[in-house]
Amino acid sequence: MSAAEAPAPENGEPARGPVPPGGLLDVLGVASVVLDTDGRIVLWSPQAEELFGYTAQEALGQYAARLMVHERHIQLVGKLFADVMRTGESWAGGFPIRRKDGSTRLVEFRNMRLLDDQGDVYALGLAADQSTVRRLEQEVALSERMVKQSPIGYAVLDTGLRFVSVNPAMEKINGVPAAEHVGRTLREVLPMLDSTSVEAGARRVLETGLPVIDDTLVGRTPADPDADHTWAHSLYRLEDAMGHVLGVAVSVVDITEQHRASVEAEAARRRLAVVADASARIGTTLELERTACELADVAVPELADVAAVDLLDAVVEGRQSTLGPSEAAVIRALAVRPAGGSEAVRAADPPGQIARYAPDRLVTECVRTGEAVLVRQVKDEDLPRIARSPEAAVLLGRAGLHSYLAVPLIARGEVLGALDLKRTRNPAPFDEDDVLLARELAARAAVQIDNARWYQNARNTALTLQRSLLPSHPPVTTALEVASRYQPAGATSEVGGDWFDVIPLEGGKTALVVGDVMGSGISAAATMGRLRTATTTLAALDLDPARLLEHLDKTTSALDHSIATCVYAVHDPHLRQCRIANAGHLPPARVRPGRPPELLDLPTGVPLGVGGVEFSTVTVDFAPGDELVFYTDGLVETRRHSLDERLAFMLSLLDDPARPLEETCDLLLRTLHHPDNHDDVALLIARAQQLP
Repeated sequence: MSAAEAPAPENGEPARGPVPPGGLLDVLGVASVVLDTDGRIVLWSPQAEELFGYTAQEALGQYAARLMVHERHIQLVGKLFADVMRTGESWAGGFPIRRKDGSTRLVEFRNMRLLDDQGDVYALGLAADQSTVRRLEQEVALSERMVKQSPIGYAVLDTGLRFVSVNPAMEKINGVPAAEHVGRTLREVLPMLDSTSVEAGARRVLETGLPVIDDTLVGRTPADPDADHTWAHSLYRLEDAMGHVLGVAVSVVDITEQHRASVEAEAARRRLAVVADASARIGTTLELERTACELADVAVPELADVAAVDLLDAVVEGRQSTLGPSEAAVIRALAVRPAGGSEAVRAADPPGQIARYAPDRLVTECVRTGEAVLVRQVKDEDLPRIARSPEAAVLLGRAGLHSYLAVPLIARGEVLGALDLKRTRNPAPFDEDDVLLARELAARAAVQIDNARWYQNARNTALTLQRSLLPSHPPVTTALEVASRYQPAGATSEVGGDWFDVIPLEGGKTALVVGDVMGSGISAAATMGRLRTATTTLAALDLDPARLLEHLDKTTSALDHSIATCVYAVHDPHLRQCRIANAGHLPPARVRPGRPPELLDLPTGVPLGVGGVEFSTVTVDFAPGDELVFYTDGLVETRRHSLDERLAFMLSLLDDPARPLEETCDLLLRTLHHPDNHDDVALLIARAQQLP
């Protein structure tokens, strides 16, 4: 084994056998000269040849003082030489020398007496260029001062990754005296620290020479055994001037505060992102349940593993609710996320279910006080106050619930309910930052939920009013078979003013009416009710359809600038005819056996309430077996298709005059009513019967 391949020290013991040479002497270029008692040169090293400029042949046998020292110092050097030879005491100092080429150089000398086995006396002189010596001294002093006084921890590990030296800063970081580092591994000095990655990195540095820069390490040391710290450590391979590997230099900086600041900044950025996401995702519609689901979707998994949105049942019903200290909370669950069968989810109230929470439950405390309730570390005794029942408490315990947070949903000063948050998988407990984020989400969502609640209440009121004004079942007549449908507007828009009516008249005749009041909500429903009443009253007078529309036009004009479209038809079974007038409405379709369905060619007229335009009555044949299909625009209009396309599509569905009318109504609604058309639909189909 060569010296370069000598094994690394084991267990802190000195290495046995040859070891790689150091390069410091090569850097210094130390010249060696041996003199006899007369001061003549008897040995001359290659370094001496380089330093003084004389070859060995030129130097050997010459008086050293005359060859090596400036002539001004020959007498002094002679005396010093004599003292060394007489006393045996070494001497060191610096003198200028004159090289062979005539140049002068300051040289550091060290002289000592030698004695061989024959009793002969010699003098050994060691010389080095003073500027080189001073430079190395300065570098060593600077390095030593910097290492000792630096706030950065420095250490040197040998090739066996055992400590060789540490500076005071490293002592302070590790909380272990320097003497207890030497000869031991990182794992032995700091057993609380997971040093696997550091040692693996150090081995790679030894093998490749590539440094590791600012790698992060988190753990604890005896300096602060109760708290985690974060360090940035760097590793560099140490080599001598000959390129031999000496070990690894380690630098360590405590970046705990910077790391915490970075974590807090990232948490703040994440909170802002969640809030921004919530602003975009919550309140996209005025549907109460959907708004609640949107809030729960934002909260999971960014904030919690399980989120539930619960409202006080009184609030859902449109009543204010104030809880006393001993009152239970009657809560209606609106949303739970994530959807699934996990035990934590099964412990929550299913959406739509109403549950009664006792006064001691935490969610009851939350909605009663209007304050957030936080349980950082959930214990077994906390579960009964969180769960709705003992069975649910068992499920939460099995699910690993370890942190709980409930924040109130407050809008316009009223507590609507609570956002209930649980952590089962996320190991971090809820903290104050999480409380702030949950409050922000709850505050934003509560306004949207309140808007949806009031909208839903208003819509329910308008829908109830409209349904009460429409006929539940069209009257049965001997001359007509009738089927009808009314489909209110979707939850994303308000109830409209569509209506239909079947009015028996004298002489076996029947009036058929379909209309649409422009606008929405309670006002449109009320206007529709007044027009329907007026139509029924005027129909009893057996007026011509055009004449009846003129009266309705005047009535509509008096109703706060209301506008409505309407088709009014009178069926006479004896004449097998229908007289029809149109006030700005879509034309009815006529279906006759053996003929293709068609849209009746009627003068469109103007809507009711415009005034100043006469209406026209058109008479069409309507024999037994024929059908008339009346409808409002909500059945056929879409945003992506032309009206002509949609009307043609409707006619294609009316291809079977023998199909039962109820089936035809369902087919038209199911096929034609487009999801993106949030409008009421009124549909009325009449088939002429054979008189007995």
